[in-house]
Amino acid sequence: MNNIALGITCLAAMLFVARMLRGPALADRVISVDGFVSTIVIGVTIASARPDGGVVESTVLIVALGGFVGTAILARFIERRGS
Repeated sequence: MNNIALGITCLAAMLFVARMLRGPALADRVISVDGFVSTIVIGVTIASARPDGGVVESTVLIVALGGFVGTAILARFIERRGS
């Protein structure tokens, strides 16, 4: 079951990367980066749920916090650039 969830998560990550490369506006690219980071967090969470997985849950917290801070900084940049 974990392999199916990881496969779907990888598909979502690839779609976010495609949107990141294709997005016409900077805001589209920022949203796709945020979605990509979210899929990384989901993938690490799925990997940590495996009984033989050696993934530490603090990794999820660090990646999620980094994604949030990065999105907030880029949103501030877009807001200041628009005016």
